[in-house]
Order: sequence, then C-alpha cells, then structure tokens
Amino acid sequence: MKSISRIYFFLIASIVAAVIYLYYGVSTTNIKLIKNLENIFVIQAGNFAENIEQEIKKHTDQDKRLYDLLKENEDVRKELEHTLSALVTPSFKYVYVLYRDEKGKYRYLLDGSKEDKGSFNQKLDVDKQKWNRCYETKKDQVLMQNNLEGLWITYLKPVVWGSGVEGVIAIDFSTRLPSTIAQATRPLENIFFYIFAAMGILVLILLYQTILSIRTKKESIIDPLTSTYNRNFLRSFLKSINPAKYQIMMLDIDHFKKINDNFGHKAGDLVLREVASVIKSQLREKDHIIRFGGEEFLIFLHKQNKECTAAENISKRLKESIEKRTFTYENTPIHITVSIGITSNPEHFKSVPDAIKRADEMLYIAKREGRNRIIFDNPDKEAHVSEKKTISEVKEALEENRIVCHYQPIVDIKTGDVVKYEALVRMIDKDGKTLLPYLFLESIAYTNIYTDLTKRVLTIVFDQIKLHHLPISINMNISDILDNKIFTIIVDEIEENIQLAKWLVIELLENEHISSVESMRERLSKLKSYGVKIAIDDFGSGFSNFSIFQNLPIDILKIDGSLIKDLDSSKISYSITESITHFAKKLEIESVAEFIHSEEILHIVKDMGIKEGQGFYLGKPSDTIKPEKSGLKQASEISA
Repeated sequence: MKSISRIYFFLIASIVAAVIYLYYGVSTTNIKLIKNLENIFVIQAGNFAENIEQEIKKHTDQDKRLYDLLKENEDVRKELEHTLSALVTPSFKYVYVLYRDEKGKYRYLLDGSKEDKGSFNQKLDVDKQKWNRCYETKKDQVLMQNNLEGLWITYLKPVVWGSGVEGVIAIDFSTRLPSTIAQATRPLENIFFYIFAAMGILVLILLYQTILSIRTKKESIIDPLTSTYNRNFLRSFLKSINPAKYQIMMLDIDHFKKINDNFGHKAGDLVLREVASVIKSQLREKDHIIRFGGEEFLIFLHKQNKECTAAENISKRLKESIEKRTFTYENTPIHITVSIGITSNPEHFKSVPDAIKRADEMLYIAKREGRNRIIFDNPDKEAHVSEKKTISEVKEALEENRIVCHYQPIVDIKTGDVVKYEALVRMIDKDGKTLLPYLFLESIAYTNIYTDLTKRVLTIVFDQIKLHHLPISINMNISDILDNKIFTIIVDEIEENIQLAKWLVIELLENEHISSVESMRERLSKLKSYGVKIAIDDFGSGFSNFSIFQNLPIDILKIDGSLIKDLDSSKISYSITESITHFAKKLEIESVAEFIHSEEILHIVKDMGIKEGQGFYLGKPSDTIKPEKSGLKQASEISA
C-alpha cells in the first residue's frame, strides 16, 4: 500500500507540475500578446503624433504663439483639422490638439474627430496632473487603461514651440483585441480548470488512501484490547533495534486463568486493559510495551547510559503499583500480582530473539519460585537456567520431533509375563542426550507448549497401541483433566482412535488437590465410556486418601514406590501397603506395586497378593516395546 501510494503521489505531482507549467505558459503568452499589441498601438500612435506635429509646424510660423496663429487663420485651422480627420479610424477614434490657458484649463486648438467634435478654444476636462507632465517634461506621455474587455490608450505629445510647449497632441484609440484574445484562450483555461479539479479529486483520493493506509498500519500493530503494540510491531521493531540501547522485561499476570474461570472473560479483559494502563503510566517516551501472549507483556526499556538501572527501578514500581491496586469488576474487587523476568544486557546475545528468550526464562523462574517476584538474568541464576530446559528449547524439540516416549513394562508377578507398559515422556537434546521430565516439564507448565506436548504423547502412544495391541498407560495431572483445552485434546485423540481406546490407561498423578470433584467425576466417566481405564498413580502419597474411590470411577490402584521400596525394612510401610492391598481387593480394583527393586521385595509383594508389579528389577524403561516375559528367572521361579 505504501509503495502504491508513493507511485500515485509521484504521478499526480508530475501531472500537476505539467498542468501548472502549461497554464503558466498560456497565461504568459496571453500577457505577452496583449503587451505586444499595446506596444504596436503606442508606436503607431507615436508616429501619427509625430506627423501631426510636422504638419502643424509646416503650416504655421513659429515666431508667433500657436494659439494666435490658429485663431487668426481659420483656413489653416481647417486644413490641419482635415489632416487630423484623415487619421481617424475605428481604432483611432479621437485625434485633437489642446492647449493650457493662463488659468491652467485645457482648451481645443484643433479637433479632427468625426464625432463629438470640439470647437476652437472650447474647454475640455482632462486629467490635469497627467497632461501637465507634457508641459513640464516636454516628453510624450501614454495614458493607458487595460482589462479583459478592451484596451484604451491616450497618447500625448507636446508641441514644442521654440523653448516652450504651445499645445498637446492627443490621440485616443481603443481595441477589443484583448477581449478577443481572452475569448480565444478561455477554452484552454476551462480545460485547465477541469484538469485542476480532477487533480484535486485525485489528491483527495490519495490523501484518503494515505490516511487509511496509516490507520490500517497502525491498527495492524496495535492490540485492540490493551492498545499496546502487538507481535506485528515486534517483527518490524526487531529489524531496526539496537540491542545495546535497551533492557528487556517480560511481565506475566499471576494466576490469570483463575480470574477468567472465577469471574469470566470480561473480567479478564478488564484486568488486562488496566494492567496495560498501569504499565504505560510507568514507562517513558522511548520505552515500548508489546502484548506478547495472553497475559504476558514484553517491554523494551531504553537505556539512558551504560549503567542504566531503568529495569530495576521500573520493574519494582510496576510490581508494587499492580500489587497495591484494586481492580473492580461489577463491584467485585480483584487483587492480582505479577511476575517479571529481565534481560539486562541484550547486546551480549547472538540476537534480540535470544535475549527475549532469556527474559522469558527469567519469568518462568520467577513463576516457579512462587510468583509475585522479579528475576534478573544475573550470574547467580546461571547454573539453574543451564540445568533445566527453557520453553523455547522444548518448543524446538517438539518441532523437530525430539519429544519421545520410553516404555517400562508392568509384569504379572505370578507368570512373569509383561501385561502392559507405562509410557514415560522423554526429550532428546541436540547432542542426542535423553532428558528426564523434571528437566523440561516445569518450564512449560500452564503454557500452550505443554498442551502441544500432551497431544504429541497421546499420538505416540496410540501409534504404539495400534502396532502392538497392548495396554499402555500415560501419566496426567488432575489439572490436565480439569483443563478444558487439554481435556478436549484428550477426547479428540481418543475419538480419532476409538477402536484402540480400550488399551489406553490414564494414570492420575497424586500431586494435586482436586478442586472440583463433580467435574472430575463427569470427565473421568466420559473417558471410561470410550473404554479407557483410569488408574491412581503413587497412591499413599500426596493428596490421596480412600475417599477418592467413593467419588471417582477408579479401575487401577498403583501403590506408591516410597512404600514398596521399604517393605523389607519398615513395619509402617508394610502395614500401610497391606491395608491398601486389602482395600483394593474388597473393591475389586487392580493393584500394582511400583518400585520393585529386588528379589526380596518381589517375594513380599507376591505374598501380599498384589498381582502386578513394576520396577527396575522387573524391567527398565526402553525406547522400544518388546512384548515378552520379563526375562527374570526369579519371577518364573516365584510363580512356580
């Protein structure tokens, strides 16, 4: 749009310049033509006046005054007037000679006019100031009146008689040639008028398009909800930014999802707008605020000098201002806090996007450490950052198919047969090293990347089920099931693989409190309707208790490994495990013992009547599934 507007502007400017040049040329030609006409008539009148003066001097005696000679000799007067009348034409209509009497009044000496003829010594009212110049200067004078209707000129020539002036020869002539010229050029002027009008319309159109283009461009880089810049602006801004002149701040509203869930999206929108307003009130003219995500704001803080502390000062003011402020929605007060991550020296990174990623990493550290805090990318945090993977690294791994599953067998303790597998998510780093979940799951919690990873794991597991027709379990948090977006992905994946759903087991991790038991029961029941089995993982730890079986439809109970591993050394662990096993048998729920790490533990578990077991002694996680017996001689001997 911008380049097209420039082309339009250049074309219109060129046309306007050409039209102005032509109009100026026509006008100049018109003026020159009229001026030349004036000169021609003036020269011709001057020649006539010269001839008249010669005729007067030829017929008179210069020893007497001209007035006396003409008064005394009527014949000479008539002869001279006849000569003057011969010069009269439609253009040179009046030819006469006047003199100035003692009182300064002008009177006729001769009149060759054929109309309105003046008699000898008759008074004539003239512009004395202009006529007197002939007497004073003894030089010809031209009195001119010109307009578009016609040209009127009076040519005055003094009759020099000896050392004085005896009279003034006057020739009045007029012509309508200027009017004729004006009429001839008027069509051209009309054409120019229409061209100018068209140019004016085009200029208005171009101006409108330019304003529209500016407005459209502005709208394209402004977030409509918060009136801050958006990612479109960021892409353009990154092309010209000098990273040495900025510090980068990433700000996130803590627990924003709860605001939407508890008060509705309109309340969330209100909070976003007002938080953006607070941020903008604390920033300076050269700072830039960008809405980076749902409730995330990316802020570029301009450095005043190399030792700039703007990020430290502004971040503290922002945090305190938002924390103290009460956001009110429909008379309901909402109190919020923010977490902030800061990159102090973006110029030390390979690119500005890398510096933004670092600010994002600092933000997630702030959230993991309890939220409502500010984290700088200082050396004290370097080891922590390098140990765990960032959200950008996990995203990149997803894009490059480096998110995989390893499979640990679950064994029938009596027969030693592998009856199912548990899928364990892994990330392969760029060096080919396999990373455990604690190194990358925390950094993507509550993000879209976590949602994408969940979908990827489900896809991988269903591919393996389709290949081997064996039950495979996957681990999920209680919050995953209650999350609308993640639950929708789970259901969609199951419905796409509806024939394989009976082999899928979802293990609920016992690390969270169930915020809504009713919603949890409804969603688990929906999953069971597809044939999916529900297991409680790590039972005996975390938030688990026996009432969960009264409220939720549970099929499998996996006894926490912290109890199993101490069966041979802790009476408490043994008693708790025995009670759990007895309880599971009463409810006809399958039980699985985790963390079987030795033959002795295996014997104890079998004696308790636990049917299935899992642990390194029975089989370690592998990147492939090989359905077979566990391969443990001890297991087959026990079954014997």
